[in-house]
Amino acid sequence: MRFKLIPGMICTICFASIALADSLSAAELRGTWLTTTANTAIATPQNTAATMRRLQDIGINTVYVECWKNGYTEFPSPTMNAAIGVPMRINPSIKGQPALQRDLLAECVAEAHKNHLACVAWFEYGFMAAYRDTHNELRARHDWLSLNQQGGDVAKNGFVWLNPLHPDAQNLLIGIITDAIKAHDLDGIQLDDRLAWPSLEMGYDDYTKAAYAHEHNGQAPPPDVKDPEWCRWREQKVTEFSQRLIAAIRAVNPHIAISLSPGPYPWARDNYLCNWPAWSGWDQFVPQCYRLDYIGFEKIWHDQLAAIGNHKHDLIAGIRITGDGPNLSWLDLQKSIELTRSTGAGGHCLWFSHGVLDVYPDQLKAFYHGFIPSPLRPAKLEH
Repeated sequence: MRFKLIPGMICTICFASIALADSLSAAELRGTWLTTTANTAIATPQNTAATMRRLQDIGINTVYVECWKNGYTEFPSPTMNAAIGVPMRINPSIKGQPALQRDLLAECVAEAHKNHLACVAWFEYGFMAAYRDTHNELRARHDWLSLNQQGGDVAKNGFVWLNPLHPDAQNLLIGIITDAIKAHDLDGIQLDDRLAWPSLEMGYDDYTKAAYAHEHNGQAPPPDVKDPEWCRWREQKVTEFSQRLIAAIRAVNPHIAISLSPGPYPWARDNYLCNWPAWSGWDQFVPQCYRLDYIGFEKIWHDQLAAIGNHKHDLIAGIRITGDGPNLSWLDLQKSIELTRSTGAGGHCLWFSHGVLDVYPDQLKAFYHGFIPSPLRPAKLEH
């Protein structure tokens, strides 16, 4: 763990205007994701300021802020400027209305820290370049894309992906992440479930076929997308890049928290060749244990605990409040959080801020019994 928590500190921490929770959950991460999609929480600077105040009042202590989406960074990036000539672009928060173009990441960091929240830059899209109907500058770089056997660039999940094996695509992702770290006072960075292979049917582009042939005595990748060796080889390439990424981040800031929010295990391995429980060097895993009820969450959560072994405190539960389908009931949400506490996890992160701010704000505030500092950003001792 490289989090900035100092043992014994929390008991002596005090904010004049902030009620501290009891010691039972003193090191608990209580997070939520902030996005420009399907809500207006960070649509304007005024909204961002109000959102951070409300989250702190409810008891949230960590925010994961969208900053890489649909082919553009949402902060000025020299890497993106060099690659596509567009240093940043904010996507609209409200359909049909132009988005305010500002350094969204800097704005969110400043407002989060003003309210004692840890702020993590969430590189939501990972290797994804565009949605199927989007034609942006990255998609035009056809040589960087992952393709299927028919030469198509849209994966089964409906998105266009950069080739995780291509060095230029790898350098782009590393570059935008290190740009963000250098320019902002971040408490962490997070990759999503798009730090993976695009899906089993992808990988038949010229670059990947040549790389596979080079390591397999000139043989082409097999047409069977589930061929064990073909899957093992692609899985290993994703793992190797994860280690390269860790090394690049540590070279820029050896203390920043490095987080991954993958699909749950073993689904992520079987469908996206992402064997994340075997990855080393990561400080935090936030598997997306998104289920419609407590019974479903309980089962998948125990699967994640079994996969992570002796590193349960590095595991943060990704819990869905809202999304496709009905909202998770308040009783089931409460039971889900209590389960993570009882099993020794490092905390929980709620999908997404709309559920925290608009669905269960009063219930969560009463449940949390006040604010505690994030393990990613412990408060300074009073002198």
